[in-house]
This record gives sequence, structure tokens and C-alpha cells, in this order.
Amino acid sequence: MTIRLSDGMPVAPVQQQHDALARRAALQVLHAFPDVEPVATVEYRSTGRTLVVGAARDALPLAERLAMVLPVTVLLLDEPDGVARLFPVHAARTVALAGWLGAFEARWQASGQPVGEGRFDLVLDLCPVRLIDSHQRPHGYQAPGADGEARLAAVETLLEMVGDFEKPTYFSYKERICAHGRNGIKACSACVDICSARAIVSAGDKVRVNPYLCAGCGACGTVCPTGAMRYAYPPVPVTGKQIQALLHAYTDAGGAQPVLLLHDASGQAALDGLGDAIPDRVLTYPLHHVASTGIDVWLAALAYGAAGISILCTGDEAPQYVEALSHQMQIAQTVLDGLGYAGPHFQLIRVDAANGDTAQELALALRHAPRGDAPSAPALFHLSPEKRTTLAYALDHLHRHAPLQPQHIGLPAGAPFGALALDRKACSLCMSCVGVCPSAALQDGQGTPQLRFIEKNCVQCGLCANTCPENAIMLAPRMSFAPERMQAVVINESQPFHCIRC
Repeated sequence: MTIRLSDGMPVAPVQQQHDALARRAALQVLHAFPDVEPVATVEYRSTGRTLVVGAARDALPLAERLAMVLPVTVLLLDEPDGVARLFPVHAARTVALAGWLGAFEARWQASGQPVGEGRFDLVLDLCPVRLIDSHQRPHGYQAPGADGEARLAAVETLLEMVGDFEKPTYFSYKERICAHGRNGIKACSACVDICSARAIVSAGDKVRVNPYLCAGCGACGTVCPTGAMRYAYPPVPVTGKQIQALLHAYTDAGGAQPVLLLHDASGQAALDGLGDAIPDRVLTYPLHHVASTGIDVWLAALAYGAAGISILCTGDEAPQYVEALSHQMQIAQTVLDGLGYAGPHFQLIRVDAANGDTAQELALALRHAPRGDAPSAPALFHLSPEKRTTLAYALDHLHRHAPLQPQHIGLPAGAPFGALALDRKACSLCMSCVGVCPSAALQDGQGTPQLRFIEKNCVQCGLCANTCPENAIMLAPRMSFAPERMQAVVINESQPFHCIRC
């Protein structure tokens, strides 16, 4: 478990009573919000055609149980026993599988036999190594491992997966501002790299998302520097209104130093084991997945008056999700430190759901939840559907009320904010960088030989640096609060040649 300890300052009993009453009031306000209905959905259809793959001793007994209800096909990794059965049984030395609920495609081959293939709605994978090795498994695919009880539970799950199903379309994608690539030059692949369901793939200069594989973790929107990939269920403005109402209700009722604890269903199970051991200043906020919020929502919550953000991970998350959350916390804390807000403000709690000491470790971590400084006045803005707009609102409020007001704060590599270091001698003003910039941070001189730069728009995607034929551009990650960050500043120019005669 990784925790970041606060100073552990004692709290007066009177304030504890205020915090307890304030927490109840805040959670009542949160529970009063209506459920969000998905705007768009993805539909699946399953007739129950089931593929069972594994060794004979494992696969055949479970296949017979499934075959009492579902049409079953079995692929045996060893020799069939020769017993006649009511379902087809094939020998298979190699098996390839891809797809999702209602649309699995399998290909297999045994020694000296032609390639077999088939389409299936459901799959029970009993292989020693999973046929689909993505961290997030597709709907309709069960790979329970060697545990007998888990295998029986997988069978029961498959028996229920017949009919028509739907799930929300968890994402929206605005390819116009996507920084994945331009003109065959690649730059940002953050969403492709982080997706644990392998639902996002490169498609030339853009990316393509398979909505049937998407599991709704939201990590793609969290790491997207431009906001081209956006979490849509619930929409970010709805999340913002709930967090704002939660924090305002808590402070209005006399609570102090509220911490927003973000968790998902597995985290809720861990919290249920604590009972009354959750500190009263810790306000629990459920998410579909802990990776679905990032630096824009967190900074907005701090602007609303939160003393800290805690995120509860239980070990079910893909490793790249935890790494991304940690990196975003590092960027956000660097900004707050530069503004003079005493911290820390962020806590990444990692507990092992399979560990019997989870409750004790979690209780200890929550007792040391962050007690960072908050702005002197809570913000009143609402979260925008556009990620960069929300960030601008939150950063402006935090800077306006900050103890320190520097013009620039250096950020770690990979931060989605910054300037460009341009080698003017090498730059030929070819404007290749202007043509590939997805966020209009680089602009030409509108008829004059000038290269202009708007730092506020720069997402540090690197497309300009990768495209520049002279290698004249380098990224310089930083947070700027200088007034000129909003303006188009000339970073290179050439004097036009004046004709002396016709």
C-alpha cells in the first residue's frame, strides 16, 4: 500500500462534531441527485452459441453442464476420449480468438487437419494461458483459471448471457483536435497505450475506438492532452455539479478540510468493511472506474474548497492506470506547490482486496488523508465539456487566490502544458509545424513571414517537433500564468524583401 501522510494534526472534539454533521448533510445532497441516463448505448445480441476450450478433463464436464441449456462447441487441447456426445468436439493444437459478446471469432487447427473456424456468442476459456490476454476482458468471455468454484461461477454467468443487452457508450471522440498524428507523423498515443481493453487502435492520423470492447474505465479521457477523447457517462459537467454541491454542503454545514475520496465498486466493498471508521472529513464519491477522472476534475475540486483528493485502488486496476493517476498527481501537486499552497493535496491509496488486513490498512490511510491548503474563497464556475476550458477555469481561480503568484512553474516531462524552445537560426519558417498543430498553438503571420505561438493552447503533444525538418523545436513543459500566454507571440520572423524596381 502506498500512502502519502499528512501532518496528522489533532482535531478538536467540537470540530469533529461539526464534521460529522457536515458529512451527513453533504452525502444527503449527493444522494438527492437523479441518476444519469446514458445518451447513447451499445447493443449486444447473444443466442447462446458457446465455445469451450481446454483440456478434456476440464472442458468436457463443464461443457455438458452448459449443453443442457446452450448450444455448445468444444475445442480440446489434448486427445478426445472417443465418447459420442450431443455437441461437436474438435481437437485443436492451436487456437486464435477475438471478439466480444455475440461476435467472437475463433480459428483452430490440429496436426494434419485443415483450419477450422466458427462464430460464437460466448466463450469459456479453460486454457493454461488465456486466449485473450487483455487486462479488461470482453463481455461474454469467461476465463476463470484453475479454481473450481470460479469455474462453476463462470458457467452460471454464461447461462444468464442469452438475449439482448446494452451498455452505455462511455466515450466521445473529437478527431479534429486529436494529437495522435498528422500527415503520417505520429505523436500522442496516450489513449492507445493506456486502454486495458485494447479497444483503441491507431487508424492513420487518428485513432479508432471499438465501442463493443470499451469497458468504460475512462482512462483514455484522463490522459488525453487535448480533450479529443472524453468520458461521456456521466458527462464531466454532471460530475462537476455533484462534487461542487457535495463540497459546498459540507462547508456550509460547518465542516473543515474536506477530502474527496474517489472510488469504484471494488473500492466500495473495501469501504463497507470499515463501518464507522471512515473519518468524518472524508467525503466518498463513487465512480464507474477510478481512472475516469484526472487533473481537470481534481483541480476543480480543490478550487471548490477540497483540502485534498484521495483515490482508492484495490488491485483490480490495470497497472498502467495506477501509473497514469500517479503521474497526474505529480503534475497537479507541482502546480500547487509552485503557487504556495501547503500540501500535500493528493493521496493514492493502494490496498489488496485479497488481503485480510485491508480494513486496517485502509483505515490508517484515511486517518492520514491530505490536509492541503485550499483557496480562500471557493470557486463558482461549472465544469465544461471541454477539458482545456475546465483546466483554465480551475487554474485561474487557484492562481488568483494563491499565496504565491509566479508567472511560470516548471513541470515534469510529459505534462500537457508548456512552451516551445525554438532554434531561430535553424528555423526556415517553412510553417510545417503550423500545419500539424492540433490545438492552434502555432500560427503563421497571416501574410507576413512570422511564426507565432499561443502558449495557453499548447498541449506538448510533440507533433511540431516531430514534423520540423530542421529539428529546430524542443518542448519545454511548464505552467504559465503570464498574461502573454493568452496572446499570439512572435517566436521567429524574417524581414520581407522589398523590391526596388519593377
